[in-house]
Amino acid sequence: MDSALLWLMKLLAAHLLTDFVLQPKSWVIARNTAHLAAKGFWWHIVLTSMVAALLTGFDTWWLPLVIFLTHGLIDWWKSYRPDTVAYFTLDQLLQFLVIVGVWMLKFPVAASVQAWLLQHLGDLRSWTIVVAVIMLSSPTGIVIGLMTRRFRDRIQHHEEHSLASAGTWIGILERLIIFFMVLISQFEAIGLLIAAKSIMRIKDGDQKMSEYVLIGTLLSVSVALLTGYLLKWG
Repeated sequence: MDSALLWLMKLLAAHLLTDFVLQPKSWVIARNTAHLAAKGFWWHIVLTSMVAALLTGFDTWWLPLVIFLTHGLIDWWKSYRPDTVAYFTLDQLLQFLVIVGVWMLKFPVAASVQAWLLQHLGDLRSWTIVVAVIMLSSPTGIVIGLMTRRFRDRIQHHEEHSLASAGTWIGILERLIIFFMVLISQFEAIGLLIAAKSIMRIKDGDQKMSEYVLIGTLLSVSVALLTGYLLKWG
């Protein structure tokens, strides 16, 4: 099993190297403008195929061919899509699925992977963590927003002092980080996170905004800590 996982890690390393480190930005721009007519498009998929074969020791004759065809099709599809986080994530997910598929063809590990998935999909603790993560994202943010609305309404033009949706994302990430830090007992890191956020978010000379941010932060942190402790010692 160790040799199979090593092969998979080499294949993932090849993908990361060729898709991010070794791919010039000029190739990406050319692909998005000229699509299949761009030389950079073809250079990229040839490089991706060859590096994958090189790092895995040229031990599978069909590997570079599969990588060449699938990577080319995915990049060709991606070249017609807008440059957004959603399409970037979908692109990388498709590439990852191809890599896993190739790995499972190379090594007869499908049965063990399936058993591992079934074990964890039916595990109570795993589902409890999933529910907690979902709850700590948007649902908790909405509740905190409702609880602090009367304070927010007393701050004039508060939208002009922050980026759209930035506070929402900061709150979600803050709660999830604290939640997982509690699960692995890294309590010192929680203190550093709260201190860093307080320094960056509290504004000099704006007492109402500072107090509003502090109330929201304390509510957010309290929910994350309580959820983490309940799951850890429940």
